[in-house]
Amino acid sequence: MGFMDKAEDMAGKHDEKVDQGVEQGGDYVDDKTGGQHSEQVDKAQVFANDRADQLGGVEDEGDDEKS
Repeated sequence: MGFMDKAEDMAGKHDEKVDQGVEQGGDYVDDKTGGQHSEQVDKAQVFANDRADQLGGVEDEGDDEKS
């Protein structure tokens, strides 16, 4: 099993943890930049979550919009 196979397996099994990590990372960036780039951070979070879902074979749940 190669690296990408392991990454796909982990992303599929731990989708919620990946999503939480992306959210926490975005919150950290927002905090450190005083929210100056929150729109871009939100877009990056959606992109990262979508890519992780694709990698892990997780179906789209329709929660792409950030509130």
